[in-house]
Amino acid sequence: MLRASEPHLLVLHALRLKGFAAGDAVVAQTGVDGQQVATLLERLRDDRMVVHRGGRVTGWALTPTGRRRHAELLSEELDRAGLREHVDLAYRRVLQANKVLLAVCTDWQMRDQDGQQVANDHSDPAYDKAVIERLGRVDQGIQPVCDDLSKLLARFTTYGPRLRRALEKVENGDVDWFTKPMIDSYHTVWFELHEDLLATLGIERSKEESAT
Repeated sequence: MLRASEPHLLVLHALRLKGFAAGDAVVAQTGVDGQQVATLLERLRDDRMVVHRGGRVTGWALTPTGRRRHAELLSEELDRAGLREHVDLAYRRVLQANKVLLAVCTDWQMRDQDGQQVANDHSDPAYDKAVIERLGRVDQGIQPVCDDLSKLLARFTTYGPRLRRALEKVENGDVDWFTKPMIDSYHTVWFELHEDLLATLGIERSKEESAT
């Protein structure tokens, strides 16, 4: 049976992945009712696990205490469900595809011109079409991994559809959805999936290579 994470863990997890987020972004990320998210954030602030920052941009972030507690809860959830080995296998499959995806993104942003690397201004439809086709092949390879993950924990179910939606937007001519930050571009969602797996398995990104 598909396992759903506890709401307070989902809230902590959303802030771990986003780094800094407004309450409505936490609601969108978690799928938890808005009033419940607001209550949980206040409770977590009382427990010194999150902090609210004001100013021009307002939002919530984990404290060091919250980050440690989040890691403990993720580890407990994974071991209690007996899913560590399965998630680790999926992570290694993502890691194998990661270098390919990064190369495709680089070629989308830059291109060779007279032996020099220049910014891709998207004025060559044939070049862009070839790179988009490569992204499509990457997506074909990663969708089965997303499907496998979606059968383990409910919080993994969004990645496959989000990646597919970003790819469709790129294929339909909206070039921002390839690599643009601050929207659910293909690269943004992929980075979040990668970070989610690292957090779930307790692997620090800086030590990732030694963990493989």
